[in-house]
Amino acid sequence: QVQLVESGGGLVQAGGSLRLSCAASGLTLSRYTVGWFRQAPGKEREFVAAISWSGGSTWYADSVKGRVTISRDNAKLTVYLQMNSLKPEETAVYYCAAGYPGNPRIGSDYPYWGQGTQVTVSS
Repeated sequence: QVQLVESGGGLVQAGGSLRLSCAASGLTLSRYTVGWFRQAPGKEREFVAAISWSGGSTWYADSVKGRVTISRDNAKLTVYLQMNSLKPEETAVYYCAAGYPGNPRIGSDYPYWGQGTQVTVSS
């Protein structure tokens, strides 16, 4: 059974930083493109960032460029999302997803999803 597990969420003040991690069981994460998405209460899920299986390609939402870095350590089978200069409006549940998406920015292109980790940014 495939399971993705996110960790690293929490409460942080505006301007602060968090690093999220995504690990998997039941699949070899190093073979998949991994995306991060977020969903705030009452809002639709939105793309944050994605990284190809090799790490050679990355994609970012315009809203996070320059503040967020996605990376992976395939030896540790873990994908990271480093978020800096966080804003209160970025409070959301953050999800990682894995697959072979035709478009890495499209959530429905990913078959495997984690349960999410809460990120709360206080003003």
